[in-house]
Amino acid sequence: MRLSTVDVMRAARIHEHGDPDVIRIDEIPRPAPGPGQVLVEVAATSFNPTEVALRSGVLRELVPVTLPLTLGWDVAGTVVELGAGVDAHAIGDRVIGWIDGAAAEFAVADADALVAAPRSIALADAAALPLAGLTAWQAIEQAGITAGERVLVNGAGGGIGGFTVQLARKAGARVIATAGPRSAAKVRELGAEQLIDYTATTLDEALDGPVDLVLHLVGLPDAAGIARLGGRIVSVTNKIGHHVLVRNDSRDLAALVALVDDGSLALDITERHALADLPEIHRRSERGDLRGKVLVLT
Repeated sequence: MRLSTVDVMRAARIHEHGDPDVIRIDEIPRPAPGPGQVLVEVAATSFNPTEVALRSGVLRELVPVTLPLTLGWDVAGTVVELGAGVDAHAIGDRVIGWIDGAAAEFAVADADALVAAPRSIALADAAALPLAGLTAWQAIEQAGITAGERVLVNGAGGGIGGFTVQLARKAGARVIATAGPRSAAKVRELGAEQLIDYTATTLDEALDGPVDLVLHLVGLPDAAGIARLGGRIVSVTNKIGHHVLVRNDSRDLAALVALVDDGSLALDITERHALADLPEIHRRSERGDLRGKVLVLT
């Protein structure tokens, strides 16, 4: 028997691992929050490149999942139902967080994983912040930047990169950034003093001597000679230097929200799409055809 329309929702799910065609927009029962959880009416999620690896099965050993799986980690939305024991949020609260299953019209989330959404921007836009922002925040935290240090942000044109450039500058760094031609102007606007076009030159050719800190946001096969003797390498990809595994920390996320609201952290949102466009977003990501943060509106 078909459920009434108030009891169903659309969700972007995979029933098997594979190419982007395995992503289906299914109509499924709307979930109910359990103890300590809330139900969020989702305004938007945002695409993260790691979701390509999750969908394709590359991460199946590192991140085992139960199929069918609803995609989406970043969420921005409104609390519409409370589970037992929840007093940190109220119905009607605008919230953001890093959860599972955000690529849907409604999503269940642990209440303590959510924080109040920024007040200064549209609610849907806030979906750009959680995973990429937390990754950048924790990489900068690990790096321990001293004011005046020369810092190379390798991969500044991506979603994590925009936040990393801004947070490094806020910590007092002189930022050198690698970015392609499509991203160069925006990366400069966000605070990079020097741009290296990785499509036109190598780091060895472009750098005026070793830097104090290298922040790797994309793969780099050889970091030798880029950081000075006694310098640091922090990576969110390769297991080189200090390898950062991002934590889902609501205190860090609340700190990022405060920076957005005081105007010292900007969101580099480049595109907005419907839920049905998610397969094509995955295809374009695999072709290297995305930059900044891409929102999926539900």
